[in-house]
Parts: sequence; structure tokens; C-alpha cells
Amino acid sequence: MSVDDKIPVPAAGGKAPTAGEGVTVIGLGRFGGQVASTLRALGHDVLGIDVEPQRVQQWSDVLRHVVQTDSTDEVALRQLGVPDLGRAVVGIGENIEASVLTVLALAELGVKEIWARASSAKHGKILSAMGAHHVIYPEAAMGDRVAHLITTRMLDFITLDDTFSLAMTRAPQNLVGRTVGQSSLREKFGVLVVGVKAADDTFAFALPETVVPADSMIVVAGSAQQVQEFAAST
Repeated sequence: MSVDDKIPVPAAGGKAPTAGEGVTVIGLGRFGGQVASTLRALGHDVLGIDVEPQRVQQWSDVLRHVVQTDSTDEVALRQLGVPDLGRAVVGIGENIEASVLTVLALAELGVKEIWARASSAKHGKILSAMGAHHVIYPEAAMGDRVAHLITTRMLDFITLDDTFSLAMTRAPQNLVGRTVGQSSLREKFGVLVVGVKAADDTFAFALPETVVPADSMIVVAGSAQQVQEFAAST
């Protein structure tokens, strides 16, 4: 069976056919659905689980394996082979009780890597206490990103923590035609140029001898404060 072949959607308690390198995504709303879709596009085998039959039907056209079942039911998850897949993403957001009990069920089953979406700091602490290895705050992360974008000249912004962020900005005029090594941005702002995107959308990782062309964009790395101060100066 090829990766694009469809299989019937199994009923609750049915057995997912793939184990080993797959990922279980529980909760196929906006967040979980996007995670599942991207994983599928990257070539990973995904077992999608949701309690709502409409979502199961919707995602049966995208994912090879979609199941309608109660994700807090440890027995059902075991029968589906969830522990064998090794990795699980809990995308349940609004129903905190279901989110917490699902993470607990996954932990009890010995799932090796559990990623869980949290809607608040307290929710995240509970998920960690229940056994989640990675807690994600998508709303907070997006809010932080938008705040940086609307108050600076950055075109894109990603932060991993207070000590490391990445930002894309238009190349300042005083950099155009010069090499990255001549820019002295590290000395002036503490940021490092890690990439250059030309006007034709070609991207190159920056070396000291890389010349910054006209109408290009650069990607810089540094702390959130350093990146923001550099963007404000462009």
C-alpha cells in the first residue's frame, strides 16, 4: 500500500496498522490538525484521534489512520497501539480535564515522548506533573511574536528563550554591497548574521565573505533584546 492509499477509518478500539516511527496526534482541532497535517506532509505516519465524529470524517481525507475514541481511556489507547508509536501530541485545548487525563493515560502507558498543548501556565504545570515531557503554549508564543513584529521593523521573529532569538529584517543600506564580515554587527549589537535571502528568494547561510545584495533580507540571531535593538536601528 502506498502512502497515498486510503484505508477504512477504524472504529473506536480498532488497531492502528503502523508502529515504530509514527506519531499519535490527539485532538484534531486547529492546533492538533495543523500538527498532524504537517507531520503527514513531512512523510511521517500519523494516527489521528478525536472524540468528535465530524472531525474524524474530515481528517479521514488527509490522514491514513483516524480514530474516533475517548483519549482518556487507557484501554482504548493501548488497543490502538499508541504506546508502540513512541511519540504523542495532545492538541486538546479547551477541555482541560480531557487534556490532563489524556496526558496521564499516555504516561501510564509508558509513551516515551509526550508533547502537550497548554492554555495557561497553571495548565502547563499540571500537564508536566502528569507526565508531559514537552509543554507548548501556542497562543502565548504567537502573541509574543506578533507583539515584536508590530512594534519593530522585523519581518519575522522566533524566540526560543530569553537568550536566543531569530529575526528577519530588510538589509540595512549600510550593509548592501558589503560582506557579512565587514558589517561588525556582532560588535555593535551583539547579533550574528546567520543567513541572507536575496530578492529572487534564494537563501544562503551567511559566511564572513558573503556579500549582502541590494533589496535582500537578512536573518540575525541573538538575545531577544539584542535582536529587537538591531531591528529598531534598521
